[in-house]
Amino acid sequence: MDNYIVSARKYRPSTFKSVVGQRSLTTTLKNAIASNKLAHAYLFCGPRGVGKTTCARIFAKTINCLSPAADGEACNACESCVAFNEQRSFNIHELDAASNNSVDDIRALIDQVRIPPQIGKYKVYIIDEVHMLSSAAFNAFLKTLEEPPHHAIFILATTEKHKILPTILSRCQIYDFSRISISDTVEHLQYVASQEGVTTEPEALNVLAQKADGGMRDALSIFDQVVSFTGGNVTYKAVIENLNVLDYEYYFKLTEAILANNVSDSLLILNDILNKGFDGHNIISGIASHFRDLLVCRDPQTAVLFEVGASIRERYVAMSQKCSNEFLYKAIEIVNECDLNYRNSKNKKLLIELTLIRLCQCSANPQSLDEKKKS
Repeated sequence: MDNYIVSARKYRPSTFKSVVGQRSLTTTLKNAIASNKLAHAYLFCGPRGVGKTTCARIFAKTINCLSPAADGEACNACESCVAFNEQRSFNIHELDAASNNSVDDIRALIDQVRIPPQIGKYKVYIIDEVHMLSSAAFNAFLKTLEEPPHHAIFILATTEKHKILPTILSRCQIYDFSRISISDTVEHLQYVASQEGVTTEPEALNVLAQKADGGMRDALSIFDQVVSFTGGNVTYKAVIENLNVLDYEYYFKLTEAILANNVSDSLLILNDILNKGFDGHNIISGIASHFRDLLVCRDPQTAVLFEVGASIRERYVAMSQKCSNEFLYKAIEIVNECDLNYRNSKNKKLLIELTLIRLCQCSANPQSLDEKKKS
């Protein structure tokens, strides 16, 4: 039986054009290579799973390609590219700063930097999680980072840019990687699903993308988990069951009860949700997001901010027309107040119940509570 490879590794981008959600950065890197204006040090920073190390590897392979393509991509056919793809290239060195963070580790790296490449023009040193280096290691690295040999290029990657010394930042070209949008994530998951012969529902992939919170690696890991659970038929119901995500249906029922000023139904729906094992804080966060989504769906100009499948979007648009802007403003304020007080509350369930009661009271007249307070 063939060895199984997780999707995050199997579908890891190998060219700039296959990198998802970082077009402006990859274009800048390609233009720098084409014009032969390469810096001696780069800093790639951003959230986890957005392509920092992947882009560093692609960049290292491309600048050493012996016959680059017309579009600026590596040819993947020359000896340098083949050696890189087979993980036997001596021109590209990766260092994990989390486990190699001492002065001695940096001194060993500096000794390697002096040796010129055997094939290609450059030796590239990719230092991952560079913020984990000790202060002494950073100081030992400063001079080499500022004036390395002409054949050496450093690419530092980190998720915590604020921990990098200013003296290091001033010696690097800084590239800030952004979170990958939900639409880009869904599109890539659809591609992976088609390659793997997996059937999917758009709403299911949308939930996966939201759960990943802008990280493609997380999205692919969750995708593999759900595929194993469903046996290759990824449906919305299966996804929310496997990932323990609260169904949109509960939020719609709760909104209907609140708009009808039906306190009893609101409390019963809350009790049903809690009995399914959902955390109270997550419920409050979900209600706040739900009201926010209703608010943005009321205006066609802001509806684009709500990234979901077409069927769910239609339900939100229809529900939003039943709510006034004043009610939604007040509802978001009430729920946010509950969110802030949740951690310090002695009786968390009662706090949520009181919040639902307040929402029911303000559904008919959002200003009524403020008027009562003033009186």
